[in-house]
Amino acid sequence: MEFGIFSQMHVPPDETEHSRFLRTVDVSMACDAAGIKYDWAPEHHFLTNYSHQPAPECYLSFVAAKTRQMHVGFAIVNVTAPVNHPARTAERVATLDHLTEGRVEFGTGRGSSQAEWGGFAIPNAPETKAMWRESLEQIPRMWRDEPYSYEGKYFRMPERNVLPKPYSKPNPPMWLACASPSTFPECGELGLGSLCFTLGRPADIEPHVKAYKAGIARCTNPIGGFVNDNIAVTTNIFCLPDGDEARWLLSRARTERYTELFFQWLDSIPRPPGVPATGPIRIPAPTPQALKERLDRGEALCGSPEEIIPVLRQWEAMGVDQIIFSPLTMAMDQRHVLRSIETIGKHVLPVFDNDPVHRTTRLREAAVAARAA
Repeated sequence: MEFGIFSQMHVPPDETEHSRFLRTVDVSMACDAAGIKYDWAPEHHFLTNYSHQPAPECYLSFVAAKTRQMHVGFAIVNVTAPVNHPARTAERVATLDHLTEGRVEFGTGRGSSQAEWGGFAIPNAPETKAMWRESLEQIPRMWRDEPYSYEGKYFRMPERNVLPKPYSKPNPPMWLACASPSTFPECGELGLGSLCFTLGRPADIEPHVKAYKAGIARCTNPIGGFVNDNIAVTTNIFCLPDGDEARWLLSRARTERYTELFFQWLDSIPRPPGVPATGPIRIPAPTPQALKERLDRGEALCGSPEEIIPVLRQWEAMGVDQIIFSPLTMAMDQRHVLRSIETIGKHVLPVFDNDPVHRTTRLREAAVAARAA
């Protein structure tokens, strides 16, 4: 099981965008040094304080130039044509694929809130599904066909050669953001990796993992050039040698404010039981004891390596291929954030991942070899 981070660019009200960008880059570099394999950057628009990360291609390019082994992942590009013309997306991803010599992961989606898609004059949320599917099917064609042309419902292109073609053959690994239960089997049937943004305990997520893997087993015609059999689950990890210290620090890190912003802005994700279905919410700050209870339930991994490794074993046993956590979706002194990353790299990663080659690279290379045989 591999590990990645989420470079969310959460900006607490008492910090500046500039400070947060520089801190986020420092975290990315520390994770690369620690052996964490993936850095995922979202694409969000207009979501004050929640995420000031509207141009992941810029952020990931900067990080790629400062790191050595880490794959840089779009999580996700909104590929609906009104937000990002598919040809421009194909060009950007392929360019970064060359500059990183194959370290790009291409995650796609259709926007997570009315604030975002509505800001680009998309009339309603259901319309974004057809927009996403049309773009998703065409981008691999742009990478392959010379020349390319298209007459569709949401965009059209006269005959052109979309350049550059990707460095990775047949193309960079392709992923889909999955939140609703029906998306997981569809994602697998399309041969895409799943970026699971559903919240809960391992037992709550297990049906989605099974549905995705069943869909992968049915995939005979992947939408990309190969089947990216990969499910990544997002959770929280804060790890120090002293578990009590970790919980004391996290209880004062205002993580509840980020959770409130999550439900305030992302109206496409169902609110869990106990959270009002509409309107603002207020979440109390967690106590150290509450964090210990959440750890015991597998909901948040805050503690020592010895405490969090058994919970991670549950995810591994379910068939999860990657764990993604967000080091900066809180307000905490940077030195403690970096201490946690160092602890994870020294004491947690070696238990789960000793393969120097990324899973997506192995899957892509195996597909190329099988095609050539």
